Amino acid sequence: MRKRHPKASDLTEPSSSSKETDASSDKDALDKEVQADVKRSGKVWLSVLILITYSSWFVYNYQLGNLPKPLTAKQAGKRGFSEIEAIKHVKALTQFGPHPVSSDALVHALEYVLAEVEKVKETAHWEVDVNVDFFESKFGVNRLVGGLFKGKSLVYSDISHIVLRILPKYESDAGDNAILVSSHIDTVFTTGGAGDCSSCVAVMLELARSASQSAHGFKNSIIFLFNTGEEEGLNGAHSFITQHPWSSTVRLAIDLEAMGTGGKSSIFQAGPSPWAIENFALAAKYPSGQIIGQDLFTSGIIKSATDFQVYKEVAGLSGLDFAFADNTAVYHTKNDKIELIKPGSLQHLGENMLAFLLRVASSSDLPKDKTLQGEERSNPDSAVYFDVLGKYMIVYRQSLATMLYVSVIMQSILIWVLSVFMGGYPAVVSLILSCLSIILAWIFSVAFSVAVAFILPWISSSPVPFASNPWMVVGLFVSPAILGSISGQHVAFIFLRKKSSNRNSNKMQVSPRLRDNLARLEAERWLFKSGFIQWLVLLALGTYYKLGSTYLALVWLVPPAFAYGLLEATLSPIRLPKPLKLATLLISLAVPILVSSGSFIQLTGTMIGMLIRFDSNPGVTPEWLGSALIAVAIATFISLSMVYLLAYIHLSGAKKSIVTALCIITALSLALVSSGVLPAFTEDTARAVNVVHVVDTSGQDQVAFISLFSNTPGNLNMEAEQIKEGFRCGRENKIDFVSFEAKYNCVTKKDAEVGWDKHDIPVLRVINDKEREGGRVIAVSMDTGGSSRWTLRIDMDEIEDFTMQVGEEEEEELMIERGEKSSNEEGWHQIQFAGGKKAPTSFVLKLYKEEEVSDDKKKQRPLLKLRTDLNRRTPQVQRILERLPPFCTMFGKSTSPFTLAFLASLPYTK
Repeated sequence: MRKRHPKASDLTEPSSSSKETDASSDKDALDKEVQADVKRSGKVWLSVLILITYSSWFVYNYQLGNLPKPLTAKQAGKRGFSEIEAIKHVKALTQFGPHPVSSDALVHALEYVLAEVEKVKETAHWEVDVNVDFFESKFGVNRLVGGLFKGKSLVYSDISHIVLRILPKYESDAGDNAILVSSHIDTVFTTGGAGDCSSCVAVMLELARSASQSAHGFKNSIIFLFNTGEEEGLNGAHSFITQHPWSSTVRLAIDLEAMGTGGKSSIFQAGPSPWAIENFALAAKYPSGQIIGQDLFTSGIIKSATDFQVYKEVAGLSGLDFAFADNTAVYHTKNDKIELIKPGSLQHLGENMLAFLLRVASSSDLPKDKTLQGEERSNPDSAVYFDVLGKYMIVYRQSLATMLYVSVIMQSILIWVLSVFMGGYPAVVSLILSCLSIILAWIFSVAFSVAVAFILPWISSSPVPFASNPWMVVGLFVSPAILGSISGQHVAFIFLRKKSSNRNSNKMQVSPRLRDNLARLEAERWLFKSGFIQWLVLLALGTYYKLGSTYLALVWLVPPAFAYGLLEATLSPIRLPKPLKLATLLISLAVPILVSSGSFIQLTGTMIGMLIRFDSNPGVTPEWLGSALIAVAIATFISLSMVYLLAYIHLSGAKKSIVTALCIITALSLALVSSGVLPAFTEDTARAVNVVHVVDTSGQDQVAFISLFSNTPGNLNMEAEQIKEGFRCGRENKIDFVSFEAKYNCVTKKDAEVGWDKHDIPVLRVINDKEREGGRVIAVSMDTGGSSRWTLRIDMDEIEDFTMQVGEEEEEELMIERGEKSSNEEGWHQIQFAGGKKAPTSFVLKLYKEEEVSDDKKKQRPLLKLRTDLNRRTPQVQRILERLPPFCTMFGKSTSPFTLAFLASLPYTK
């Protein structure tokens, strides 16, 4: 027989004196019953915690680690995709070593790709036309209005691409409607680029081979663009869009990228039209993609850029952007090697892309009109997308999502208003205290985990001692974050318990112990319901700002609210509170864990890997900042996802044990870090350390020295001691590398005059200076000393406008005009040039200078600052690289110097 739960009326004092004895006996029995109900087994709570942790890890591994079996050429067939064949291309391309723009290795890589493309042409189906074009770009200027390169002039010349077009012979309109598939052959100067992006090029070659056997049934053509210059500022994509005749036929753009090596290649940017992502969701065998990555990328939190930005912003195209994201710590370093590509990685991307291309190339409703012109604008019909377990992709329109979100928000607010109205003043107080529990849990969680981040630089040789062992963040940041959330909730629990106890004492004459137990039960319920408030606020904010990842708030709000309403809620105001059921928690968390746990864990891992290159301007940020950001991210995930689970702990016998265990885990982790048993960096997960031979000609006397700087947080004292070259390390050695500043540097002047000659030195000189109305026109000759990679800054506080041309003759081709200030550059406009072997090295600038300068301090800095780079290792640099500890690696990016850099400037002149 089911036991009837007591009501409030059962506790009122009987009016008849003859029933006092019975009433007293009933209250004692009821006291024991509620006391038994209040207690929750600690073992049960621990079991639930283990179950949830295991389920989250299982979802992560299944969603992101479950890769298809690599197929041989025989298994795939003529029209299938074979990873075994694709990996052969990766091996061939990486054997050339680093192949940046203008290098001999890049010439060899282009020759290899061209030969493979010609094979595709030779073996194509007889009803398929295959066109191959070796395209060499002219001068071009790429000015993007947003993202990493906002406001800069990205200039290029003589960069080469291979363009392959596949179309059916007997479909007359196919050539006018093309799907572009693009990736880049070039790498940075520090790596052979197995992941970034030889793996992408290899997938494209195998896709092209397969498509050439199926294209006779297409209604549209496919263009495969193997470009170069991407690593120097997205120049390859820009030159194709602005200079190649086939670019006008492109209706859809697909970009393949990598910010790591291997794993699943997921969509992290889509749109702005939803057509591509909707068709991908229908076609892909193993769909993978999360719009949360798109939100982070477009917000600028992730400091990077891909060719997809050019296709959207310059060409006005919609499409998809894919990226490999495993092992992101090796990005742009020597460790980006083929051994790290997991078997099945290329098969996953290849099969998804092949199925998608076959669908869209055969479609008669390919988008005909470009959706953007210039600056991207908001599209109300953009798509919200996410995959579930890597098996299914859910896609719906943003307009529909907004309607759904608003509906849920309004209904939730209505329910809360009715609940508070029925509960009166006590319900208002409890609601306020519930909000307080959220705030305190967040504050304590962030504070505890960030405190550990502050401690790390004091007890470890590196402020990021977990870089090579990411699992250590469990003890360093996860444990303090959970401890903080428990502490914050516990404070609110005490207030809720006290308030409920006072209210019960006024309404019912019961024993103090029973009154306290009832207060604890009611406090537990309000802590659980505080999760509704938290996610409702986030749902409202996400809806207001039109964030694609707002669906996460919906997922974490609706299932728990449904479970609570089904199993816990009652419309009777006189029924006493009961302990929350275990089934309520399990039903509440099932869907949220299934949908979001994989993304949360992957994002945390990606952020840890990105710490290797966190300090974009070495020494600018505090050493502890990188770890603090990881701590904040983890505390955020803990506060968001554990709000429902932790509500159950306050009536659990495991509370003290859990708190003690968390403290011990954190203390042991700190002791492990302090002991140095586990190294912060290893040969496979190495610290980013660059060695540059600097020749500074900007002063009166020419100075040459070796610079040692790192994009990884922390000083270089230990590395400098092991090299033994007399390096002096500190912030007093600040170097302005024109494109970025190294405010923490190690320098030595020992034997620094060898390995270069006077012909390598850039020269800036005034060749003409004449008056004009309202100011002057200054003509400046710039010789880059044979370098085809240079960065120039122009003081736009002094210069009203400028133009630039090749050579010193007026009739030569005009390159740049109407300069603007670059973002965050303190009045400088930055020109970044990268060209091939035939690129010019002599230029003329015409500076249109204002008549007066308002700030005299500006006169102290030069009008022009120039840095030229040569990909050459001088004897001194080679010796230092040989002595560099094995846990260090060079790191390359578009703004960093090569191993030999020259600095020059043109001072202010009256």
